[in-house]
Amino acid sequence: MDTNGPSHHRQARTSVDMTRSMEEESLLDGPLISADALHSAIRKEFRSIPTHVHAFLLTLVHVLYVVASVCVAVLCVLKFGQEEMCSRVFGNVPGESAIVLGKVGLWLLVLVFTWFVQHHHNRARRRGYLRFYRLMCRLKDLPFTIHSAGNVLVLINLVAGLSQAVRIYLLLTILGVELLVVLSCLLFYIVKVHRFNSERAAPDVSQEDRSHSYSVTSQPTETGFREGSSLEEVVEKQADLIEYLKQHNTLLSTRLLSLTAQH
Repeated sequence: MDTNGPSHHRQARTSVDMTRSMEEESLLDGPLISADALHSAIRKEFRSIPTHVHAFLLTLVHVLYVVASVCVAVLCVLKFGQEEMCSRVFGNVPGESAIVLGKVGLWLLVLVFTWFVQHHHNRARRRGYLRFYRLMCRLKDLPFTIHSAGNVLVLINLVAGLSQAVRIYLLLTILGVELLVVLSCLLFYIVKVHRFNSERAAPDVSQEDRSHSYSVTSQPTETGFREGSSLEEVVEKQADLIEYLKQHNTLLSTRLLSLTAQH
């Protein structure tokens, strides 16, 4: 009994290995799915970011607000013969107060826009577009930061105890400089998002896989630590990559099953 035990286990192990090899050969004999087919299938899942449209609308609203503020300041505050029209439009509200209230309303619109942009950029990051997310991380918050700084300057201007004429000229100067800076940021943001939507690129991991498969001298991926990289940045990239790969594996398994059925 003792001499037959090891030989029995060896025979069972050999039969298991033969069965496994036969299963692997049967899988290899099946239809192979090319990398291009998988890439094209994943490419169809691209979802564009609609925030560039809202950025354009916000830019338009900002320009209209500044133009209206200049008209109100000239006609209602500096009083160039339009006092009756201003009283009909604003009632008992002074023209300067109307400009400030409009500034508060514009700031609230920028706040909502910033939240909306952050929501869509987070979705893009979860879909694997990590480089785009980090590229736009600071740019998307600049309009809100600039408007907040403008509110502080407007408040200082109101409590500085200056004459009404000097105060209104400083207010218009603040609004004009704010418009120029925010307009530059929003136009740059619109161009970047429009280019991202036009390229319809695959997620970062898929692009790196394709570059490594077609080029031997390709650069290493950015998921490891390299000279000049901060440890916090590397850890954040790895965390984003792990989160994306969890969702990507589910999508890839679904695509594999559908493409296998088609072949």
